[in-house]
Amino acid sequence: MAFAGGISPDAAAIISVALESLLYGFSILMFIGTIWALTYKRRVQDLNRLVTVVAILLLILSTAHVVVDIIRVEDGLVKYRDSFPGGPAAFFTDVSQTTFVIKYLLYILQTLLGDAVVIYRCYVVWQTVWVIILPSILWCGVAITGGFSIYSYTQAARNIDNIFTEATSQCIGVFCALTLATNLSSSGLLAYRIWKIERSVSSSRATKITTTSVLRVIMDAAILYSIALIFTIIGSLCSSNGAYIVVDMVTPIISIAFYMVIVRIAIGRKTHSQLLNVRGGVVSETERGSLPQYPMKPLQVHVSQFTQSDGAYGIGSQDRPSTGKVSVDCYM
Repeated sequence: MAFAGGISPDAAAIISVALESLLYGFSILMFIGTIWALTYKRRVQDLNRLVTVVAILLLILSTAHVVVDIIRVEDGLVKYRDSFPGGPAAFFTDVSQTTFVIKYLLYILQTLLGDAVVIYRCYVVWQTVWVIILPSILWCGVAITGGFSIYSYTQAARNIDNIFTEATSQCIGVFCALTLATNLSSSGLLAYRIWKIERSVSSSRATKITTTSVLRVIMDAAILYSIALIFTIIGSLCSSNGAYIVVDMVTPIISIAFYMVIVRIAIGRKTHSQLLNVRGGVVSETERGSLPQYPMKPLQVHVSQFTQSDGAYGIGSQDRPSTGKVSVDCYM
């Protein structure tokens, strides 16, 4: 039998669950790193509870998605292999199957949660609702399109050659296009704000290094997510079963992109702190004991324009609004 999508639906299902499982395993490692970054040397009352809850929810959704995907593959290749009309290929093209609907619902929830986090970060940095109006409208479009997609899947007829009928192809294409627009607009506004902050505090090298690192992390996460969405859009427009593989991979990628921002910022802060200590002449404990001790005096430096808050990215205990200047406490 020839398949219009270039790859058979059952083969696409096997490949997708394998690649998704690999990415899911990596997301577990990133989740552990995220929890470490959020809790290391912090009291319970100092934790950023919102970001912690989001991290856990992303893990739960991605775990449920990969479990449902495995169950679906087992159903198609083993449980209903001989009893389903048309065999495994027909089973995997039946989008009205309960496992497919649940799996796609989990993907939509994961997408909405990930995009909401980016919009929230944008609001925290800009501290005005006017900036996030467009991303919010696009986010609502994603939610509406996702809900319509779920309904259309439950009513869809089976296509034995390709999982992407005209209706499902259009649903996935529009959904991913709106998601891509939401991600790019939010990340772009966030990156632009940080870039402006970097320019305004260019006289402070320490702050400039920090803002540059944050900017790179945010852009890397946005690019990673955007590439996955672009491939999904292309696959759905071409009505290729290969898009089925990319859709399943996007779910753990959303989690990875979220965790990556927090982990890399935490590592960057630690590395930057160590660099400052080295430049400041920090010595070992043995050497320190033989040197005269002097009381530490606080030195406060005020740089106009912005108050930097790691809470906006999930590191601090809470997000703090801009106050017009940034305070850096250095103890010498």
